[in-house]
Amino acid sequence: MGGDEIILETERLIFRQTTIEDLDAYCDMEADPDVRRFVGGKPRSREEAEKRFLPSLQPATNGLHMWAAVLKRGNKYVGRCGIYPHFDGNGEPIPGEASFGVYLAKAWWGMGLATEAGRAFLKYGFEQLNLDRIVTMIQVGNDASVRVVEKIGFELMMIEKGEWRDFYHFAINRHRFDNFTNIVKSL
Repeated sequence: MGGDEIILETERLIFRQTTIEDLDAYCDMEADPDVRRFVGGKPRSREEAEKRFLPSLQPATNGLHMWAAVLKRGNKYVGRCGIYPHFDGNGEPIPGEASFGVYLAKAWWGMGLATEAGRAFLKYGFEQLNLDRIVTMIQVGNDASVRVVEKIGFELMMIEKGEWRDFYHFAINRHRFDNFTNIVKSL
């Protein structure tokens, strides 16, 4: 799959394979303390960010991937979004399940892009990849992300208490997605 091939499209965004041209924008996000606050807690150096970026250049083989999120207007890289394998406690992928993630540069917060992307990836996961369940973890305190996932139909399953950080565990299954989508459409 080439970098210009679109995997998914919404009203304002396209999602495609990450390319080397996305590196600088990605590294800028990784250096931003506000962006990193709830995903690791501290900014990454350029060297650390580049090391994390390189695996994203590998093509996805099954549709489960964190894709480059690109604003249609201006063809601007604004972050990463997708559904990727959900692993069990032994590090094995759980069949029929995926994890949802959205990671946007601060300049694009508060515009509804995360919600738009989330709805599109739930639809993609359930309707095109035929998944049974999609999960996500959000660090306690990240209220904006909690609002996004609740708005698109995720339910809180548990709170994991950690030594340094606590996490909300959310999930949505195919049946709930179908019902939630039909209710939203009827409003």
